[in-house]
This record gives sequence, C-alpha cells and structure tokens, in this order.
Amino acid sequence: MAGRELTSTRSPRVKAARRLAKRAFRGRERRFLAEGPQAVREALALSGVLSELFATAEAENRHQDLVAQAEKSGIPISRVSAEVMAELAQTVTPQGLLAVCQFVDVPLESALAPAPRLVTVLAHVRDPGNAGTVLRTADAAGSDSVIFTDASVDPYNGKCVRASAGSLFHLPVVVGSRFGTVIPALKDAGLTVVAADGAGKCSLDAALDSGTLSGPTAWVFGNEAWGLPEEILSAVDEVVHVPIYGGAESLNLATAAAVCLYTSARAQRSG
Repeated sequence: MAGRELTSTRSPRVKAARRLAKRAFRGRERRFLAEGPQAVREALALSGVLSELFATAEAENRHQDLVAQAEKSGIPISRVSAEVMAELAQTVTPQGLLAVCQFVDVPLESALAPAPRLVTVLAHVRDPGNAGTVLRTADAAGSDSVIFTDASVDPYNGKCVRASAGSLFHLPVVVGSRFGTVIPALKDAGLTVVAADGAGKCSLDAALDSGTLSGPTAWVFGNEAWGLPEEILSAVDEVVHVPIYGGAESLNLATAAAVCLYTSARAQRSG
C-alpha cells in the first residue's frame, strides 16, 4: 500500500466517508460503508461495487490477500491510524478494514423477472439488526431476492450491513418499494403471498401439510413489536402463524423468519 498514513479525523477523505453513516448522505451519493474483512471480501467479489478501502497497518498485515486484491483491481486504498478507524467505524472494537461501496439494490421488476421460487419481503421492519439477520437467513435458505418496503429500515444502515454478514452482496435486494405495488407484482410473478403473523388462523404445520408452501412463495414479515397492519393482512393470500409448543410467549422476528423460510425451502425441495 502506497502513501502515508492518515492520522487526522479532519481529512477530507475521512470526512467524506464518515458522513455515509447518515441515511440522507447515503441516499444522495448512493454509497454506503461496509465494515470488516467478511464484508470487504464479498464486496470485492462483485465488480465495480467497492470504490475505496480504509485499513489500519495491523489489518493490512492480517488481511494481505484482501488488500492485494483491492490494489490489483485499482481500488484506492488509504492506510489510517487506529484513531481514524475508530472515527470511521460504527463498532466498539473496529476490525481495521472498512470499505466504501456503491449501492447494490435492483428494481422490483428486475428482482422478479427470473421467475423466483422464494422471495422475502420486509414490511415495517424497523430494527436494523433484525433486518440484517433476516437478510442473512433468506440468503442461507435460498431466497431468490429480498424486498425492503418503503416503511422498513434502510438495508445500508451500518448495523444492518454487519448483521447480514455479507449476504447483502449475494442476492438481489429491492429497496423502497411501496407495499401496494409489491403485492400485485408478486402475484403477477406467480408467487403465493404468505404473511407470517401470530394472529394467523393457519399454522405453519398446516400450510406445509396442505402443500401451500410447495409452490413459488413470497413470505411477508412485519414489525418486531406490532406485526403487520390489517391492510397488508387482507391483501395477502394466506396468513400463517408459527406454532408455539412450549411455554415461550412468542418468537422474535429473525427466528420466526428462519423457521418459515426453511420450511418453505424444505417443502419446495421435497416437492
């Protein structure tokens, strides 16, 4: 890595990157921050996504392969002091690597064009950690795309990016679509739209046994505290609840999403 180490938090490059912690700046510049070696590795795998890399000397030595790959790709690299990295990072203990990346989201019609079998929709999901975990789970379960409605958290929020563990870079992500346009688009793409809600009359077991989940399915997950509004529940094809066999009051959003998505994945593969 060439060039001297940046030690001032007032450096124009540092300030330009730091402001991407705010959603307004991210939206204006269509760039976001991805922290840690896993995120950097996944971003490097996509051509043209990673536009700048910041690294401490320690991280540069520890992750020589990633730094070398970035250099080979012609990506600007800045060595920074631990103090500067602490200013840039959004974690208590920074890992020493931070990338500035271009937005990776795609239009709704593009995500639904290849006749998807499994789609994940986040409606009114506000917690970035939960949203990122659902994105990671959707990727693991084989979801063809993940849709963040306009009432949900920004998937480029730093906590959401970290919770996705690189999955943000793996599958098509749609951002900001109005739910009123999402439902008809899903149905037009041949998907059965199923909402996960504790008040659903149909259990997940019953949906599985009846064959409802064996075909192309879009799962809709709602707010962590109050679930899905009535206008959404009345617009979907089926409302399903995850059965509770023990004494727990409920499952959190990420866990419920994992159960539902993997149940669909199993049903589709068995079929």
